[in-house]
Amino acid sequence: MPTVTVTKHFLLLLCITSSLCFSSFALAPSTIQSCANYAFPNNREFASCVDLLVLNSFLHWTYYPSSSTVQVAYRHTGITSTTWVAWGINPTSKGMVGTQALITHQKSDGTIDAYRSPVNSYKTQLLEGNLSFKVSYLSAMVVNQEIIIFATLELPKNTSTINYVWQDGPVLGNVLGMHSLSGQHLQSMGTLDLSSGISMPTKGGNSKAKLRNVHGVLNVVSWGTMMPIGMLLARYLNPSNPLGFYIHVTCQCLAFIIGVVGWATGVALRLKYSGVHHTDHLAIGTIVFCLAIPQISSLWLRPQRDHKYRSYWNTYHKFLGYIVLALGISNVFIGYKILNLAKGWEIAYYVIFGALLFALVVLEA
Repeated sequence: MPTVTVTKHFLLLLCITSSLCFSSFALAPSTIQSCANYAFPNNREFASCVDLLVLNSFLHWTYYPSSSTVQVAYRHTGITSTTWVAWGINPTSKGMVGTQALITHQKSDGTIDAYRSPVNSYKTQLLEGNLSFKVSYLSAMVVNQEIIIFATLELPKNTSTINYVWQDGPVLGNVLGMHSLSGQHLQSMGTLDLSSGISMPTKGGNSKAKLRNVHGVLNVVSWGTMMPIGMLLARYLNPSNPLGFYIHVTCQCLAFIIGVVGWATGVALRLKYSGVHHTDHLAIGTIVFCLAIPQISSLWLRPQRDHKYRSYWNTYHKFLGYIVLALGISNVFIGYKILNLAKGWEIAYYVIFGALLFALVVLEA
């Protein structure tokens, strides 16, 4: 195993870490679009708009308070011909059941179908039906993998705040399938003040989304980034130099502490919120957590350098470390799939992962 000076490798890893931080913050925002500078193909204009938090969606509207009428345009980007899209208002509660929805999708003959559908239960098949308020001028169009629903809604008198829901799902032939039950599909609801333009996510969904995001960030930083860097430090810093040892220990201890908090937030999500759970993701995370405990404990429990079993312990410590590394990084990618975030965040971690592999190749050379 090659050994080189502490200074050379520390500077190399410092440069890599700095570039990773830059990539993480620079790449993700580049995928964000804004409704404010959007020009509709048919030159329609709306007084207000809001960038919805999930599912690459945007809402434009013009509100007429004297008649409680609102003209809306709901845009959903990144769709295919086999995707249905829905946006609706729930006049009775927050959430899916009770939503008065506008549905659109591309039919097998290529035409665009737009219709009304009341959502009365979680087992809805999104069949066409009458809504609790009048909807006129309902239409839809597809432009560059973006579908737009236009409609004019006549709301109950003095209605200025609405609970709204948006969603997408698969189309099989002309049959609308069930939408995903994970990630952003469980966060696509909010409250909108039509007069002020202030949009707020539904509180229950928002608190869960925040906890999920915190869980994701903590585990990406710990198991997905700091732990691999700590292992690179252990492999390539001179083991006889105390500075190299303490840098490795500090990095791994910080990674473990952050990882424990990340694992705990995952357990809290499982216990606090009902609905869909990802047992495989939690199981892998728990295995990583359990295997990391003896790794960290070795700071106090390892044999002395001249002990006859020290070589066996070194082999065990490295082997267990590689298992933790492989499972931890794998679980990060599983987590990205579950959260279904904007592509920029996933690309950012690919850059981090690629930089770590690059460092490994350079240091092995």
